[in-house]
Amino acid sequence: MDRRSFLDSLSRGLAATTLFPSIGFAQQGIPKDRLIVRSPRPEDLETPVHLLTSWITPNELFYVRSHFYTPSIDAGAWTLRVDGEVDRPLDLTMAELRSVPSISQVVTMECAGNGRAFFDPPVAGVQWEKGAIGTAAWTGVRLADLLNRAGVRPSARYVWLDGADRGLGRAPDFVRSLPVEKAMHRDTLLVYEMNGEPLPASHGFPLRAIVPGWEGAYSVKWLTHLQVSARDHDGPFVQAGYRYPRRPVAPGSAVPAAETVPLRDLPVKSLITMPASNAVISRGVPVRIAGFAWAGEAGIRRVDVSTDNGRTWAAARLGPDEARYAWRAFEYVWRPGGGGSYLVLSRATDTRGLTQPIVPDWNPAGYVWNAIDQIRVNVAV
Repeated sequence: MDRRSFLDSLSRGLAATTLFPSIGFAQQGIPKDRLIVRSPRPEDLETPVHLLTSWITPNELFYVRSHFYTPSIDAGAWTLRVDGEVDRPLDLTMAELRSVPSISQVVTMECAGNGRAFFDPPVAGVQWEKGAIGTAAWTGVRLADLLNRAGVRPSARYVWLDGADRGLGRAPDFVRSLPVEKAMHRDTLLVYEMNGEPLPASHGFPLRAIVPGWEGAYSVKWLTHLQVSARDHDGPFVQAGYRYPRRPVAPGSAVPAAETVPLRDLPVKSLITMPASNAVISRGVPVRIAGFAWAGEAGIRRVDVSTDNGRTWAAARLGPDEARYAWRAFEYVWRPGGGGSYLVLSRATDTRGLTQPIVPDWNPAGYVWNAIDQIRVNVAV
Protein backbone atom coordinates (compact mmCIF):
# COMPACT_ATOMS: atom_id res chain seq x y z
CA MET A 1 0.00 0.00 0.00
CA ASP A 2 1.50 3.38 -1.00
CA ARG A 3 0.93 6.62 0.92
CA ARG A 4 -2.09 7.57 -1.18
CA SER A 5 -3.70 4.20 -0.52
CA PHE A 6 -2.91 4.60 3.17
CA LEU A 7 -4.75 7.91 3.30
CA ASP A 8 -7.61 6.31 1.41
CA SER A 9 -7.78 3.58 4.07
CA LEU A 10 -8.17 6.18 6.79
CA SER A 11 -10.90 7.84 4.75
CA ARG A 12 -12.70 4.52 4.44
CA GLY A 13 -12.52 4.22 8.22
CA LEU A 14 -14.39 7.50 8.46
CA ALA A 15 -16.86 6.44 5.77
CA ALA A 16 -17.64 3.30 7.74
CA THR A 17 -19.64 5.41 10.16
CA THR A 18 -22.41 5.36 7.53
CA LEU A 19 -22.43 1.66 6.75
CA PHE A 20 -21.40 0.47 10.19
CA PRO A 21 -22.27 3.29 12.59
CA SER A 22 -21.15 1.39 15.67
CA ILE A 23 -17.72 0.60 14.26
CA GLY A 24 -16.78 3.79 12.51
CA PHE A 25 -13.62 5.80 13.08
CA ALA A 26 -12.87 6.03 16.80
CA GLN A 27 -12.83 9.20 18.83
CA GLN A 28 -9.60 11.17 18.61
CA GLY A 29 -7.65 12.66 21.48
CA ILE A 30 -8.55 9.98 24.03
CA PRO A 31 -5.74 10.13 26.60
CA LYS A 32 -3.45 7.17 27.05
CA ASP A 33 -4.54 6.87 30.67
CA ARG A 34 -7.78 5.33 29.38
CA LEU A 35 -5.80 2.12 28.80
CA ILE A 36 -5.73 -0.63 31.43
CA VAL A 37 -2.36 -0.80 33.20
CA ARG A 38 -1.28 -4.41 33.44
CA SER A 39 2.27 -3.34 34.34
CA PRO A 40 3.57 0.24 34.69
CA ARG A 41 7.24 -0.74 34.21
CA PRO A 42 7.88 -2.50 31.90
CA GLU A 43 4.94 -0.86 30.17
CA ASP A 44 2.08 -3.27 29.46
CA LEU A 45 -1.18 -1.51 28.63
CA GLU A 46 -4.43 -3.09 27.47
CA THR A 47 -7.12 -1.40 25.41
CA PRO A 48 -10.59 -1.51 26.96
CA VAL A 49 -12.76 -3.44 24.51
CA HIS A 50 -15.42 -0.74 24.28
CA LEU A 51 -12.82 1.66 22.82
CA LEU A 52 -12.05 -0.66 19.90
CA THR A 53 -14.62 0.89 17.59
CA SER A 54 -12.68 1.57 14.37
CA TRP A 55 -10.98 -0.50 11.69
CA ILE A 56 -7.81 1.54 12.27
CA THR A 57 -6.90 1.80 15.96
CA PRO A 58 -5.66 5.30 16.90
CA ASN A 59 -2.10 5.35 18.24
CA GLU A 60 -3.17 6.52 21.69
CA LEU A 61 -5.56 3.56 22.01
CA PHE A 62 -3.21 0.87 20.70
CA TYR A 63 -2.19 -1.71 23.32
CA VAL A 64 1.43 -1.68 24.52
CA ARG A 65 3.58 -4.75 25.24
CA SER A 66 7.12 -4.37 26.57
CA HIS A 67 9.51 -6.95 27.96
CA PHE A 68 11.88 -4.37 29.47
CA TYR A 69 11.88 -0.63 30.12
CA THR A 70 11.30 1.67 27.15
CA PRO A 71 14.72 2.90 25.97
CA SER A 72 15.50 6.54 25.25
CA ILE A 73 16.96 6.78 21.75
CA ASP A 74 18.64 9.72 20.02
CA ALA A 75 17.31 9.46 16.47
CA GLY A 76 20.25 11.47 15.14
CA ALA A 77 22.78 9.00 16.51
CA TRP A 78 20.73 5.85 15.83
CA THR A 79 21.81 3.31 13.21
CA LEU A 80 20.63 -0.12 12.11
CA ARG A 81 23.33 -2.79 11.74
CA VAL A 82 22.77 -5.67 9.29
CA ASP A 83 25.45 -8.35 9.42
CA GLY A 84 26.12 -12.06 9.85
CA GLU A 85 25.64 -14.40 6.88
CA VAL A 86 25.73 -11.57 4.34
CA ASP A 87 28.25 -10.44 1.73
CA ARG A 88 27.98 -6.71 2.45
CA PRO A 89 27.26 -5.71 6.07
CA LEU A 90 25.26 -2.50 6.40
CA ASP A 91 25.10 0.36 8.90
CA LEU A 92 22.09 2.46 7.99
CA THR A 93 20.99 5.83 9.33
CA MET A 94 17.33 6.84 9.37
CA ALA A 95 17.98 9.16 6.43
CA GLU A 96 19.37 6.24 4.44
CA LEU A 97 16.40 4.07 5.39
CA ARG A 98 13.99 6.77 4.26
CA SER A 99 15.74 6.90 0.90
CA VAL A 100 14.55 3.32 0.25
CA PRO A 101 11.12 3.13 -1.48
CA SER A 102 8.47 2.99 1.25
CA ILE A 103 5.15 1.21 1.46
CA SER A 104 2.23 1.30 3.91
CA GLN A 105 0.33 -1.77 5.00
CA VAL A 106 -2.65 -2.22 7.32
CA VAL A 107 -1.86 -5.02 9.78
CA THR A 108 -3.59 -6.32 12.90
CA MET A 109 -1.21 -7.08 15.75
CA GLU A 110 -2.09 -9.26 18.72
CA CYS A 111 -0.05 -10.26 21.74
CA ALA A 112 0.37 -14.04 21.96
CA GLY A 113 -0.93 -13.88 25.53
CA ASN A 114 -4.14 -12.00 24.74
CA GLY A 115 -6.84 -13.85 26.70
CA ARG A 116 -4.37 -15.46 29.12
CA ALA A 117 -6.57 -14.48 32.08
CA PHE A 118 -9.29 -16.90 30.92
CA PHE A 119 -7.28 -20.14 31.04
CA ASP A 120 -8.22 -22.68 33.72
CA PRO A 121 -6.14 -23.62 35.61
CA PRO A 122 -4.52 -20.16 35.61
CA VAL A 123 -1.09 -19.62 34.09
CA ALA A 124 1.66 -17.14 34.94
CA GLY A 125 2.32 -14.03 32.87
CA VAL A 126 0.64 -10.73 32.12
CA GLN A 127 -3.05 -11.33 32.75
CA TRP A 128 -4.38 -9.91 29.49
CA GLU A 129 -8.11 -10.23 28.95
CA LYS A 130 -9.37 -9.24 25.48
CA GLY A 131 -7.70 -5.94 24.58
CA ALA A 132 -4.09 -6.79 23.66
CA ILE A 133 -5.05 -6.33 20.01
CA GLY A 134 -5.08 -3.45 17.54
CA THR A 135 -4.82 -2.56 13.87
CA ALA A 136 -2.68 0.17 12.35
CA ALA A 137 -1.37 1.35 9.00
CA TRP A 138 2.40 0.88 9.21
CA THR A 139 4.80 2.69 6.87
CA GLY A 140 8.39 1.70 6.21
CA VAL A 141 10.52 -0.50 3.97
CA ARG A 142 10.50 -4.15 3.06
CA LEU A 143 12.95 -6.15 5.15
CA ALA A 144 13.74 -8.13 2.00
CA ASP A 145 15.03 -4.97 0.27
CA LEU A 146 17.66 -4.47 2.99
CA LEU A 147 18.59 -8.15 3.08
CA ASN A 148 19.00 -8.20 -0.69
CA ARG A 149 21.17 -5.09 -0.50
CA ALA A 150 23.34 -6.84 2.10
CA GLY A 151 23.55 -10.00 -0.02
CA VAL A 152 22.13 -12.89 2.02
CA ARG A 153 24.26 -16.00 1.66
CA PRO A 154 22.80 -19.44 0.79
CA SER A 155 23.70 -20.62 4.30
CA ALA A 156 21.18 -18.21 5.88
CA ARG A 157 18.31 -19.82 7.78
CA TYR A 158 17.23 -17.16 10.30
CA VAL A 159 17.34 -13.44 10.94
CA TRP A 160 17.85 -12.42 14.56
CA LEU A 161 16.03 -9.21 15.53
CA ASP A 162 17.44 -7.20 18.43
CA GLY A 163 16.27 -3.88 19.86
CA ALA A 164 17.74 -1.21 22.13
CA ASP A 165 15.78 -2.32 25.21
CA ARG A 166 17.82 -4.08 27.89
CA GLY A 167 16.85 -6.03 30.98
CA LEU A 168 18.06 -5.13 34.43
CA GLY A 169 20.85 -7.06 36.12
CA ARG A 170 21.40 -10.47 34.58
CA ALA A 171 18.18 -10.51 32.55
CA PRO A 172 18.79 -11.94 29.05
CA ASP A 173 18.55 -9.76 25.96
CA PHE A 174 15.21 -9.85 24.16
CA VAL A 175 16.05 -11.32 20.74
CA ARG A 176 13.60 -12.95 18.36
CA SER A 177 14.53 -15.29 15.52
CA LEU A 178 12.67 -15.03 12.22
CA PRO A 179 12.91 -17.81 9.60
CA VAL A 180 14.58 -16.40 6.52
CA GLU A 181 11.57 -17.29 4.35
CA LYS A 182 9.31 -15.03 6.43
CA ALA A 183 12.00 -12.35 6.63
CA MET A 184 12.27 -12.30 2.83
CA HIS A 185 8.50 -12.20 2.30
CA ARG A 186 7.47 -9.00 0.55
CA ASP A 187 4.95 -8.15 3.30
CA THR A 188 7.44 -8.25 6.20
CA LEU A 189 8.39 -4.66 7.01
CA LEU A 190 10.68 -2.43 9.03
CA VAL A 191 8.55 0.59 9.86
CA TYR A 192 9.13 4.12 11.11
CA GLU A 193 5.56 5.45 10.97
CA MET A 194 2.32 4.34 12.61
CA ASN A 195 -0.95 5.70 11.22
CA GLY A 196 0.90 8.44 9.37
CA GLU A 197 2.92 9.63 12.38
CA PRO A 198 6.45 8.82 13.60
CA LEU A 199 6.43 5.72 15.78
CA PRO A 200 5.59 6.64 19.38
CA ALA A 201 8.32 5.71 21.87
CA SER A 202 6.21 2.96 23.43
CA HIS A 203 5.62 1.43 19.98
CA GLY A 204 9.27 1.19 18.95
CA PHE A 205 10.66 4.60 17.92
CA PRO A 206 12.56 5.02 15.68
CA LEU A 207 12.19 1.62 13.95
CA ARG A 208 10.37 -1.64 14.56
CA ALA A 209 9.59 -4.82 12.65
CA ILE A 210 6.10 -5.70 11.46
CA VAL A 211 5.74 -9.43 10.83
CA PRO A 212 2.16 -9.68 9.53
CA GLY A 213 -0.07 -12.56 10.55
CA TRP A 214 2.30 -13.79 13.27
CA GLU A 215 2.05 -13.23 17.02
CA GLY A 216 3.18 -9.79 18.12
CA ALA A 217 6.51 -10.65 19.77
CA TYR A 218 8.08 -11.14 16.33
CA SER A 219 7.45 -7.46 15.59
CA VAL A 220 10.47 -6.36 17.64
CA LYS A 221 10.57 -2.72 18.74
CA TRP A 222 13.45 -0.20 18.92
CA LEU A 223 15.42 -2.18 16.33
CA THR A 224 19.19 -1.68 16.22
CA HIS A 225 20.59 -4.96 14.89
CA LEU A 226 19.62 -7.61 12.34
CA GLN A 227 21.93 -10.60 12.31
CA VAL A 228 21.52 -13.16 9.54
CA SER A 229 22.43 -16.61 10.82
CA ALA A 230 22.75 -20.21 9.72
CA ARG A 231 21.19 -21.34 13.01
CA ASP A 232 18.34 -20.47 15.32
CA HIS A 233 19.03 -18.13 18.22
CA ASP A 234 19.83 -19.92 21.48
CA GLY A 235 18.36 -17.32 23.85
CA PRO A 236 15.44 -18.01 26.19
CA PHE A 237 12.95 -15.91 24.20
CA VAL A 238 13.41 -18.37 21.33
CA GLN A 239 14.24 -21.69 22.96
CA ALA A 240 11.87 -21.46 25.95
CA GLY A 241 9.45 -18.57 25.37
CA TYR A 242 6.76 -18.15 22.71
CA ARG A 243 6.45 -21.87 22.16
CA TYR A 244 3.40 -24.13 22.05
CA PRO A 245 2.91 -27.86 22.80
CA ARG A 246 3.26 -30.16 19.80
CA ARG A 247 0.03 -31.93 20.79
CA PRO A 248 -2.90 -31.20 23.14
CA VAL A 249 -2.02 -31.60 26.81
CA ALA A 250 -4.08 -31.98 29.97
CA PRO A 251 -4.75 -28.66 31.72
CA GLY A 252 -2.09 -28.00 34.35
CA SER A 253 0.54 -30.21 32.71
CA ALA A 254 4.20 -29.31 32.57
CA VAL A 255 5.50 -29.46 29.02
CA PRO A 256 9.26 -29.84 28.33
CA ALA A 257 10.69 -27.40 25.79
CA ALA A 258 11.59 -30.33 23.53
CA GLU A 259 7.87 -31.10 23.23
CA THR A 260 7.04 -27.61 21.97
CA VAL A 261 7.29 -25.75 18.68
CA PRO A 262 7.66 -22.02 17.99
CA LEU A 263 4.38 -20.12 18.09
CA ARG A 264 3.92 -18.24 14.82
CA ASP A 265 0.59 -17.83 13.02
CA LEU A 266 -2.43 -16.46 14.87
CA PRO A 267 -5.63 -18.56 15.10
CA VAL A 268 -9.08 -17.49 13.95
CA LYS A 269 -10.77 -15.28 16.53
CA SER A 270 -13.60 -12.78 17.04
CA LEU A 271 -14.28 -10.05 19.56
CA ILE A 272 -17.58 -8.37 20.45
CA THR A 273 -16.93 -4.69 21.17
CA MET A 274 -20.53 -3.45 21.29
CA PRO A 275 -22.70 -3.51 23.31
CA ALA A 276 -20.64 -3.52 26.47
CA SER A 277 -20.74 -6.59 28.65
CA ASN A 278 -23.61 -6.40 31.17
CA ALA A 279 -25.24 -3.55 29.25
CA VAL A 280 -28.93 -2.91 29.89
CA ILE A 281 -30.97 -2.64 26.68
CA SER A 282 -34.64 -2.12 25.92
CA ARG A 283 -37.05 -4.84 24.86
CA GLY A 284 -38.18 -4.59 21.24
CA VAL A 285 -35.59 -1.93 20.34
CA PRO A 286 -32.98 -2.97 17.74
CA VAL A 287 -29.52 -3.39 19.27
CA ARG A 288 -26.36 -3.46 17.17
CA ILE A 289 -23.97 -6.30 18.00
CA ALA A 290 -20.61 -5.34 16.51
CA GLY A 291 -16.96 -6.29 16.67
CA PHE A 292 -14.01 -7.64 14.74
CA ALA A 293 -12.68 -10.99 13.53
CA TRP A 294 -9.19 -11.95 12.37
CA ALA A 295 -7.18 -15.04 11.50
CA GLY A 296 -3.45 -14.27 11.19
CA GLU A 297 -2.29 -15.07 7.67
CA ALA A 298 -5.78 -16.20 6.58
CA GLY A 299 -8.87 -14.15 5.80
CA ILE A 300 -12.29 -14.17 7.44
CA ARG A 301 -14.98 -16.12 5.59
CA ARG A 302 -17.90 -15.48 7.93
CA VAL A 303 -18.92 -14.50 11.45
CA ASP A 304 -22.01 -15.97 13.11
CA VAL A 305 -23.81 -14.53 16.11
CA SER A 306 -26.05 -16.25 18.66
CA THR A 307 -28.36 -14.51 21.12
CA ASP A 308 -29.73 -17.66 22.77
CA ASN A 309 -26.73 -19.36 24.40
CA GLY A 310 -25.63 -20.95 21.13
CA ARG A 311 -28.88 -22.79 20.36
CA THR A 312 -29.18 -21.00 17.02
CA TRP A 313 -26.80 -18.90 14.94
CA ALA A 314 -27.25 -16.20 12.31
CA ALA A 315 -24.71 -14.77 9.87
CA ALA A 316 -23.40 -11.30 10.67
CA ARG A 317 -22.67 -8.72 7.99
CA LEU A 318 -18.99 -8.12 7.30
CA GLY A 319 -17.67 -4.57 7.06
CA PRO A 320 -16.37 -2.96 3.86
CA ASP A 321 -12.77 -2.42 4.99
CA GLU A 322 -10.48 -5.29 4.16
CA ALA A 323 -6.73 -5.97 4.00
CA ARG A 324 -4.83 -9.24 3.85
CA TYR A 325 -3.52 -9.17 7.43
CA ALA A 326 -6.16 -6.96 9.04
CA TRP A 327 -9.19 -7.75 11.11
CA ARG A 328 -12.65 -7.56 9.58
CA ALA A 329 -15.53 -5.69 11.18
CA PHE A 330 -18.83 -7.49 11.64
CA GLU A 331 -22.31 -6.38 12.61
CA TYR A 332 -25.59 -8.05 13.49
CA VAL A 333 -28.84 -6.28 14.41
CA TRP A 334 -30.91 -8.01 17.09
CA ARG A 335 -34.36 -7.07 18.33
CA PRO A 336 -34.84 -8.74 21.74
CA GLY A 337 -38.38 -9.96 22.07
CA GLY A 338 -38.55 -10.37 25.83
CA GLY A 339 -36.94 -9.21 29.04
CA GLY A 340 -34.25 -11.12 30.89
CA SER A 341 -30.53 -11.87 30.81
CA TYR A 342 -29.03 -13.12 27.54
CA LEU A 343 -25.65 -14.52 26.53
CA VAL A 344 -24.53 -13.13 23.15
CA LEU A 345 -21.89 -15.15 21.28
CA SER A 346 -19.71 -14.54 18.20
CA ARG A 347 -18.00 -17.29 16.20
CA ALA A 348 -15.63 -16.63 13.28
CA THR A 349 -14.65 -18.98 10.45
CA ASP A 350 -11.57 -18.28 8.34
CA THR A 351 -10.76 -18.94 4.68
CA ARG A 352 -9.02 -22.18 5.67
CA GLY A 353 -12.33 -23.47 7.03
CA LEU A 354 -11.17 -23.24 10.68
CA THR A 355 -13.74 -22.10 13.25
CA GLN A 356 -13.34 -20.81 16.79
CA PRO A 357 -13.58 -23.59 19.39
CA ILE A 358 -15.85 -23.65 22.41
CA VAL A 359 -12.76 -24.13 24.58
CA PRO A 360 -9.22 -23.68 23.20
CA ASP A 361 -6.39 -26.07 24.02
CA TRP A 362 -4.79 -25.30 27.38
CA ASN A 363 -1.06 -24.55 27.28
CA PRO A 364 1.35 -23.67 30.12
CA ALA A 365 2.21 -20.22 28.73
CA GLY A 366 -1.39 -19.16 28.21
CA TYR A 367 -1.04 -18.36 24.51
CA VAL A 368 -3.58 -17.85 21.71
CA TRP A 369 -6.85 -17.99 23.62
CA ASN A 370 -9.48 -18.02 20.85
CA ALA A 371 -12.68 -19.38 22.36
CA ILE A 372 -16.02 -18.25 20.95
CA ASP A 373 -16.45 -14.75 22.36
CA GLN A 374 -19.32 -13.95 24.67
CA ILE A 375 -20.92 -11.07 26.52
CA ARG A 376 -23.99 -10.92 28.74
CA VAL A 377 -26.67 -8.31 28.16
CA ASN A 378 -29.75 -7.57 30.23
CA VAL A 379 -33.04 -6.70 28.54
CA ALA A 380 -35.23 -4.48 30.67
CA VAL A 381 -38.65 -5.95 31.36
